[in-house]
Amino acid sequence: MRLFSPSPTSAPHSNLAFYSSSPHPSRSNSFFFRSPSTRPPPCLAPSPPPVPCSPKQQQQQQQPPAALDVAAAPGNEPPPEKKIAIRRPAMDSPGGEDPAGCEADGGGAGGGDGDGDESDPRSSSALDAGLSKFAERMPIFEPERVGSGSRGKPLPVNLDLALYRAKVLARSYKYVEAQEVLERCISHWPEDGRAYVTLGKILCKQSRTTEARAVYEKGCQAAQGENPYIWQCWAVLEDKLGNVRRARELFDAATVADKRHIAAWHGWAVLELKQGNVKKARHLLAKGLKNCGGNEYIYQTLARLEVRSSRYEQARYLFKQATKCNPKSCASWLAWAQMEMQLENNLAARLLFERAVQASPKNRFAWHVWGLFEANMGNIEKARKLLKIGHTLNPRDPVLLQSLALLEYKHSTANLARVLFRRASELDPKHQAVWIAWGWMEWKEGNMSTARKLYQRALSINSTTESAARCLQAWGVLEQRIGNLSAARRLFRSSLNINSQSYITWMTWASLEEDQGNSVRAEEIRNLYFQQRTELVDDASWVTGFLDIIDPALDSFKRLLNLDQNSFKAIDLSKSLLGVNGTSPDEESAGTSDSLDGKEMESGSGFDLDAFVREKLSLEPAELEIQMTSSKSSRQEGNISPRRIWRSAEKTAKAMPQLTT
Repeated sequence: MRLFSPSPTSAPHSNLAFYSSSPHPSRSNSFFFRSPSTRPPPCLAPSPPPVPCSPKQQQQQQQPPAALDVAAAPGNEPPPEKKIAIRRPAMDSPGGEDPAGCEADGGGAGGGDGDGDESDPRSSSALDAGLSKFAERMPIFEPERVGSGSRGKPLPVNLDLALYRAKVLARSYKYVEAQEVLERCISHWPEDGRAYVTLGKILCKQSRTTEARAVYEKGCQAAQGENPYIWQCWAVLEDKLGNVRRARELFDAATVADKRHIAAWHGWAVLELKQGNVKKARHLLAKGLKNCGGNEYIYQTLARLEVRSSRYEQARYLFKQATKCNPKSCASWLAWAQMEMQLENNLAARLLFERAVQASPKNRFAWHVWGLFEANMGNIEKARKLLKIGHTLNPRDPVLLQSLALLEYKHSTANLARVLFRRASELDPKHQAVWIAWGWMEWKEGNMSTARKLYQRALSINSTTESAARCLQAWGVLEQRIGNLSAARRLFRSSLNINSQSYITWMTWASLEEDQGNSVRAEEIRNLYFQQRTELVDDASWVTGFLDIIDPALDSFKRLLNLDQNSFKAIDLSKSLLGVNGTSPDEESAGTSDSLDGKEMESGSGFDLDAFVREKLSLEPAELEIQMTSSKSSRQEGNISPRRIWRSAEKTAKAMPQLTT
């Protein structure tokens, strides 16, 4: 039995839907049956154009045969309420349409009165409106809302880049730009302490101590007191300002925040040393070693204390420990060399100076102190070469030029020394030592008015430092020599108000009174010095248990060094220097001999300075001459980055001036 019999006119379109819903809106609830098809659902693919039908065919479609009930009865198709269809998210359709309107109205092939072409734009607009409302309830689909919270805070890598940029700007003396960068870092990352520390240091360089203190306080509050670096920098600032009690509290807070912060222990110990509390300083240094392990700064400070107490063997042992902790620690090598220089162990001192420049080839202090050592030994040419190398590597350091100027004044001409002093003062106009040394030279040359002006210039920079005290003492001697005794007394008194521990100033004043026949006054001045003198009392009992601090494995450590618990065995200088140059103890034992002549000291180390300068520094020793031209050219050379000096010897030779002596 045939279910239906389409008319001949519809034969060409027999592959279309068998039944369709009524085109009238009142019958929109009647469903239709469609043949299986591989076409996509009507909501995912555009519907084909409607097939024109005759009125007779429309009536046949509106009145389906009764066999439809028979076909739907066995359950081959689900009930209309449970029909499976691909649906969009639930939304309110514009115009009050049914959410499933796209399946009901636009899904049939022959549905409707020709509105199938306009169903797609309406469905697209409905889809957009619905998805917009759905995205409001799901922030993950709304980039603007998600990005609004993170747009103001860049990625963490930008913090490192900004801090590096701020440091570069500070090195170029562009403090305003550096401060702006650091303030932005603080606004974006208030919990990071590096920005506070860097900004505080920049403000301190500009003598803006009140603002620096406020920055440190803000940083401690932002970090909730858990950043030891901010506490330690704040403590150093208070120490410089003379607030000793406040500095102690801040150092204590830094050690509470992190007991392994070695800079806090060391800085606190240095503060106690300045106040004369040697025992307290040793206790703090011991705590630093206990909590933080071996550290070159702790060992170096302890060694310097031993040098002050004339316990040189213990000092050598501690210096050796410091260089073991960090073989690149130039400060440890230099401090050790200075001790040997005081003991007149010249060969050992030279060996240690060589190790210092090898550990840090660009260190200005190493070249400077070594140059002064060679000048005191009478090696003027070598001293001049060392100072020139140091200046070439550090063209913005005025101290090297100052020492070179004094060397040239003593062994060359005063005019050459004046040119060097002028260049040094242009590099750093706030460096008091340069003005004081220049004034001393002018005084020796008999230019009293020029010397006074230079001394006044030095005091105008800062009248409360130890350099100011030395300046006042030198100025007092000048006035004493020309007969202005009342002015000399006032200057001596002003110098002692700044530094009451200056033995030279007290004795110079006493000598002045004695030369004038006031022997009683001179004796009173000497008695005043001994009465107010702060004497550092240090006992050797702490050495007994010192090994308990520096190494928990005490027994094995003693067996290794062959030491007793109640004695600190003297360490021979040759053994202390063993490993410095990799030589044997017999070869190094020559360092303790005081009967070495100049040739043996020159050839004892085997260090070739010219080869080292060529290979490591790319400099030509024969072309290390300094051009003494106008101040304009010197300022231009001062702005050149020191890193360019490392590139090639040819560029260095062109950049560095020629000195004619």
